[in-house]
Amino acid sequence: MAAPAHRRSLRSRRTLVVTAAVVAAGVGAGVVVMNANAGTVDLYHQTLAAKDGWASSGTGTTGGTKADAAHTFTVSTRAQLVKALGSATDTAPRIIKVKGAIDANTDDAGKKLTCADYAAGTGYSLAAYLKAYDPATYGRSKLPSGTQEKARAAAQSKQAKNIIFKVPANTTIVGVPGTGAGLTGAMLQVQNVDNVIVRNMNFAATEDCFPQWDPTDGSTGNWNSNYDSVTLRGATHVWADHNTFTDAPHLDSANPKYYGREYQIHDGSLDITKGSDLVTVSYNQFTNHDKTMLIGSSDTDSVGKLRVSIHHNVWKGIIQRAPLARIGQIHIYNNVYDVTPLNGYATQYSINSRAKAQVVAENNYWKLPSGAKAAKLLSGDGTGSVKGSGNLVNGTTTDLVAAYNAASSKDLKTTVNWTPTLTAGLETSAKNLLTSLATTTGACLLK
Repeated sequence: MAAPAHRRSLRSRRTLVVTAAVVAAGVGAGVVVMNANAGTVDLYHQTLAAKDGWASSGTGTTGGTKADAAHTFTVSTRAQLVKALGSATDTAPRIIKVKGAIDANTDDAGKKLTCADYAAGTGYSLAAYLKAYDPATYGRSKLPSGTQEKARAAAQSKQAKNIIFKVPANTTIVGVPGTGAGLTGAMLQVQNVDNVIVRNMNFAATEDCFPQWDPTDGSTGNWNSNYDSVTLRGATHVWADHNTFTDAPHLDSANPKYYGREYQIHDGSLDITKGSDLVTVSYNQFTNHDKTMLIGSSDTDSVGKLRVSIHHNVWKGIIQRAPLARIGQIHIYNNVYDVTPLNGYATQYSINSRAKAQVVAENNYWKLPSGAKAAKLLSGDGTGSVKGSGNLVNGTTTDLVAAYNAASSKDLKTTVNWTPTLTAGLETSAKNLLTSLATTTGACLLK
């Protein structure tokens, strides 16, 4: 039997869908849910259900459900979105309905902006940058500095001002069903605020026009970019649900190489760092991406925080960080990991537990192509823990930690210091997930 639909998992009590006539009567676009005990709730006022992961802890996650008419917006352009978000310090509840795809790389009048527009007036050019910091002449012992590095940073700052959208506390952002809603080329920044919901959104093509060369990154250096599609920094009570994250249409396979290293213009899809806490990530699709989800920005990120639940997501065409977890208590359950190479994205590992992270991974499903090894699905630094159970690889119950430890010199620990209790919707078997999540995850499904 297929897994239950997400709406049913949000409310265990009986629900019924109200007809479109009710929608026309003033509730707005989207499905209207009638809860037998709680009355009518439309898509834009839905809140995270009790015990649905870490974000339901304490006060729970309600987003902008209490928004008044003056703080309820429908937006279809970048300028409208900026106005609707208002000040990041304004805590008035707000609901933002995103209609269609909004291109962040546009000006206030809607004119398309290019990398050349951001570079204009800064003195930056890629050709000059490459000449200035060629390892053959500049060396590999220090970060770039001087005229071209200052120009690169200035150009990057211009792009940042245009594409970073700061989300206030008590906000719900939902894509309007049937409109292909989402953000292209944007970074949604949830920083030092509480109580945010992001649902039914496509996040695509978040690209840094001006990656920085770091010759000290690894043995041969790396190009590092600056923007995540959604970034949580010191954020609490956040629910990210039914979204799609992708690099498309510009995939990493199209990136050139300079100094022998890939000119990487993508950073994270959904990063949870800087002491963020009480987060639930559910029913999303992560695809066509490299460094996908980082939990904890460093090995010294905040102890006692970084509590995250990740359930019923599909990871397909992901190279790494699904997630990479540090320090926190992370519950990963009922996800599908399809590690078949896709569009040049070939999996290095799925889950990395390091810096004493306490990961519980249960009842997940991995689809492996011929020749792939279960020993490569996990990773760690020797200090992180993964308590695994009920995980299937191509339909067969597999002890992923044992497989990894047998092939690795830095064993993952197998015990954790906590027991998940916020587990509404937890399926005790992963056997049907490959089929059920194919039609119940990602953007444009909520109605």
